[in-house]
Amino acid sequence: MSGDVVLNEETRTQFIELARTRKIYLEGNVIKVLSSCDDEAWTTYLDEARGKDDETRRKRLEVTRTVQDQNKELQEKAEENDRLMNEVKEALAIAEASKEEAINDLSLMQQRSQTELIGHIVRIALWVIIGTGIITTGMYLFAMMMENSTETTLIGNTWSNLFGILLTNSFSIIGTIMGVKYAQNEKESKEAK
Repeated sequence: MSGDVVLNEETRTQFIELARTRKIYLEGNVIKVLSSCDDEAWTTYLDEARGKDDETRRKRLEVTRTVQDQNKELQEKAEENDRLMNEVKEALAIAEASKEEAINDLSLMQQRSQTELIGHIVRIALWVIIGTGIITTGMYLFAMMMENSTETTLIGNTWSNLFGILLTNSFSIIGTIMGVKYAQNEKESKEAK
C-alpha cells in the first residue's frame, strides 16, 4: 500500500531510528497515507508499523469484546439477581400472610377451647350446686318430717349457710370466668393496635 504523503529523507530516518532504539512506531490511519518513496528501509519500516498497528488494533478489539461480554454477563446476572430478590420478597410476603393466618387460626381455636372449658366448668359447678342443694333440702325435709326439733334447727341453719355459700361460690365462679374473658378481650384489642 502506498499513499499520497511523501516525507523527506531526514524525517524518514528519524522515524526509522526511533523504531530501532525505542521501539516506537507510527500507528493509525496516518500509515495508510504515507508513501514508500522507493526507499527500501522506509518501506520495511512502514510494513513493520502496519503490522504492529494491526496487532495493536486486534488486541484493543479483543479487550473491547471481552469487556462487552463481561458487561453483558454482569447485566444478565444483575437481572437474575433482581428476579431472585423479587421472588424472595414475594415468598416472604406469602410466608408472613400464612403466619398471620396460622396465628389467627390458633387464636380462634384457643378461644373456642377456652369457651368450651368454661362451659364445662359452669355446668359442673351448677350440677354440684344443684346436687348439694337437693341433698341438703332433702335432709331438712326428712328432719322436719321426723319432728325432731333440735336436728331441724341445726339442719335449717346448715341448709341456710350452705345455700349462702353455694350462691356466693357460684357468683365467684361466674365472676372469675367473666374476668378472664374480659382480660383476654383487652389483651387481644391491645395486640391488634
